[in-house]
Amino acid sequence: MTGTDVRKETEDSGPGGYAAARLRLLTEGARSGPPRRTALSELTDDWLAGLFGAAAGAAHGVSLVAVGGYGRGELSPRSDLDLVLLHDGSDPAAVAALADRIWYPVWDLGLALDHSVRTPAEARRTAGEDLKVHLGLLDARHLAGDAGLTAGLRTAALTDWRNQAPGRLPELQELCAERAARQGELQYLLEPDLKEARGGLRDATALRAVAASWLADAPREGLADARRRLLDVRDALHLATGRATDRLALQEQDQVAAELDLLDADTLLRQVYEAARVIAYASDVTWREVGRVLRSRAVRPRLRAMLGGGKPVTERSPLAEGVVEQDGEVVLARAARPERDPVLPLRAAAAAAQAGLPLSLHAVRRMAATGRPLPTPWPAEAREQLVTLLGSGRPTIEVWEALEAEGLITRLLPDWERVRCRPQRNAVHIWTVDRHLIETAARASEFTRRVSRPDLLLVAALLHDIGKGWPGDHSVAGEIIAKDVAARIGFDRADVAALSLLVRHHLLLVETATRRDLDDPATVRSVAEAVGSQSTLELLHALTEADALATGPAAWSSWRGSLVADLVRRVSAVLAGAAPDEPEPAAPTAEQERLAIEAFRTGGPVLALRAQPEPVTEEPSGDPEPLGVELLIAVPDQPGVLPAVAGVLAVHRLTVRTAELRAVSLPDDMDDMDDEGAVLLLNWRVAAEYGSLPQAARLRSDLVRALDGSLDIAGRLAERDAAYPRRRGWTAPPPRVTVAPAASHHATVIEVRTQDAPGLLHRIGTALEKAGVRVRSMHVSTLGSNAVDAFYVTTGAGTPLPAADASSLAQVLEETLRA
Repeated sequence: MTGTDVRKETEDSGPGGYAAARLRLLTEGARSGPPRRTALSELTDDWLAGLFGAAAGAAHGVSLVAVGGYGRGELSPRSDLDLVLLHDGSDPAAVAALADRIWYPVWDLGLALDHSVRTPAEARRTAGEDLKVHLGLLDARHLAGDAGLTAGLRTAALTDWRNQAPGRLPELQELCAERAARQGELQYLLEPDLKEARGGLRDATALRAVAASWLADAPREGLADARRRLLDVRDALHLATGRATDRLALQEQDQVAAELDLLDADTLLRQVYEAARVIAYASDVTWREVGRVLRSRAVRPRLRAMLGGGKPVTERSPLAEGVVEQDGEVVLARAARPERDPVLPLRAAAAAAQAGLPLSLHAVRRMAATGRPLPTPWPAEAREQLVTLLGSGRPTIEVWEALEAEGLITRLLPDWERVRCRPQRNAVHIWTVDRHLIETAARASEFTRRVSRPDLLLVAALLHDIGKGWPGDHSVAGEIIAKDVAARIGFDRADVAALSLLVRHHLLLVETATRRDLDDPATVRSVAEAVGSQSTLELLHALTEADALATGPAAWSSWRGSLVADLVRRVSAVLAGAAPDEPEPAAPTAEQERLAIEAFRTGGPVLALRAQPEPVTEEPSGDPEPLGVELLIAVPDQPGVLPAVAGVLAVHRLTVRTAELRAVSLPDDMDDMDDEGAVLLLNWRVAAEYGSLPQAARLRSDLVRALDGSLDIAGRLAERDAAYPRRRGWTAPPPRVTVAPAASHHATVIEVRTQDAPGLLHRIGTALEKAGVRVRSMHVSTLGSNAVDAFYVTTGAGTPLPAADASSLAQVLEETLRA
C-alpha cells in the first residue's frame, strides 16, 4: 500500500480507517527506520488535519501545531502525540469545543496525547517559565488551520530562544546534567533508557536546541546516524513490547535484536553504546564551546574598556613540545606539525590529562587527519607519553574518549577495536570492557607509589582484560595479545614477559585468596612459583585492587582486601627466602674513568653531553632502550653536588629520565688521595622539555656557579613557577618515602615514589644535604609522570644509618615532598 492509498483510506474511513492504516504500516516487514517514521507522521498529519477540518470548517485565527518529537516527524509506534491548539483569543468557547472534537478521537484510539490550548502570547509566556515547553516549540510544525498563526509563533519562539540563549543554555545544561545523574550513561548500562540516559535521545534534542541558538554548534560527524540508530532501536522496542517504553530491558533485548535483523543482544547493545558514545562526546564538546562563548561575551566589554577598544590577545601557555593551553582547552601550537611528529597525539593527550584540561576537538581531528603512524617498535618518548597519560588519574578518561572518538586509539592499539563498546553481562561489572580497562588504569594511578615499576602497572591495567574480545579464556588470550602490544609499544624482552605474566595471572591473587586454604603451604608455593619475583608480586597486588575497584562496588570489600593482603604477605615471605644479595657495582667505562681523572686534576666539574638516537629494530633488544640524551658528569666530592647538578638541569628545563650517582675508584697510580678527594660520577639521561638541548659549556658554567653558591637555583625555580598559572588538574597520590629493609649491607636504602616535577631531585638532594647524610649511590627513574628513586645513604663515617635515624629521614623527606 502506498502513502497515497493510506491517506485515502484514512480520509474515507475516519478514525477506524486511520487505525487500520496505522496497523498495516507498523506490520509491514519491508518498511522500517526513517521511512516508516516519516510515513507514520504523514499518516497521522492527514488524520488530524481531517479531524480539524471537520470540526473547524473555514474558521480563522486557529491552527493545529505539532511540537516536540512529533513536530520533528519522529513518531515511533507508541510515541505520544504532542499537540498545541493555537488561537488568537477571539472566541475561547468555540476553541474549547474544537479542542474536544480533536482530542477525544485521539483518546478513543488509545493513543497517548500531550496537548495544550494557547494563544501565541500564552505560549511564549509559558515557554519563558518552562524550559521544556520552549524546547518543544523549537520544533513546532504546522498541521492544519491558520498557517500564518503557526508561522508567527514559530518565528517568535526561535527569536526568543536566540535572545535568551545566554540565560537558557546554562539552564538546559544543568537539566541535562541532572538527568544524567539520575539515569546514568547510556553507553555503559545493561538496561539503558534510550531517551533519558546520558547520550540518549534527550541529549540529541538538546544539541539541536543549542544549534538553534546560533551560539554554538555540535560536531556533526556521525551525529545524525547515532540519532537514527537509537530511534530505530526504540521503534523495535515498541513493536516487541507493545508498550510506550524507552527502557531496553534484558528480557527484551533478544527480541529487539531479531526485529532489527541483528546477530544477538550483544550486537544490539554494542550498536546502542556506539551511538550513545557519539552523542555524549558531541554533548561534551558542545557544552564546552557554549561555556567558552559565554565567558568570552562576559569578559569582552571589560577588556575593551581596559584596552581602549583594541582587540584582546588570546593567551597561550605552553604545556609540552607542540602543545599549548588556550581558552581552557589543550590545542596544538602554531608550529606543531602532526604530519612530521608521530608522537604528538600521545604528547598532547598526556599534557592535557596532566593539566586536567580537555583536548580541543579541532586539535584531535587535525592529528587524526594528518598524523603519521608510529614506527614499530614505538620510540621511547611515545611509550613514556602513554605511561604519563595512563598515570594521570580521572582526567585520563575524558582525554582517552576524545582520542577514541576520532579513531586515534584503535590506530595506536589495533587490538582495542575488539573490546570497544563491548558489553559485560555481569551484574558486578558497571562498565563496558573498554571503559573498564581505562577505569582500571585510572585506579592504578593511585597505587603507583606502591610499586617499583609504575609503568608496567599502568600498561598492565590497560591490557588486563584485552582478551575479552576473543573467544575462550580471556586471561589466556590476553597474555598473547599483551606480548604483541608490549613489544609493539617498545618494551624490552624482560618487560614484555612481565606484562604478559601480569595479564595472564591478573585474577590469581583474588581467586586464590577467596577460594583456597591459605594455611596450606602448597597454596602459597604455587602462587610464588607463578609470580616468580617480589617486584611482580607487588605489581600483581596493585593490579588486583585497581581491577576490582574499577569493576564496581560489589567487586571489592575490606574482607577481600584483607584476604589478598594476607596471601601477598605469605607469598612475599617465600620469595624473600631466595632473594639475591646486593650486586657489586659495575666498573667504570673508559670514558667515565677519563672524565673522573680530568675532574680530579682540574678540581672542578667535567661533563660530556651527547645524543644517542634510539635504535629502530623489528624485535625489542634485551637491553633497556636509552631515553633522551646521555649526560656524564664527574666532579670532586664535596657538599651539595646532587642538589647543584639537579638544580642546574631543572633551570635549563631538562627532564631527568634516569640518573645514577656513585663514587669511582681511580687507577692505582693516582689513587693516593683520601676519602675527601674522591670523585663522584653522575650518569644521567635527560630530555629537553621544550626545544633543543643547551650547550655543554653553558651547563658546566652554571654548574660551577651552583657549586660555589653564586647561582640561586631555588630562586630561579621559584620565579619560573610563579610566572605560570596554577592549573587545577588531576591531584596526584601523595608521595611515599620508605626505608627498604635489608636491601643493602653497606648503606641504608631510601626509596622515594612521587609525582615527577621540575626541580624534584634538587629538593630531595637539598633535604639529604640538610640531614647530614652522604649519598653513596642513587638510582633514579622517571616512568611516565612517576618518579621512582632509590638513594643509598650512609653516615659521615660511611656506615648504614641506625634504624631510628633512617625512619626519621624518610619522614622528613616525605614531609618535604608534601609541602
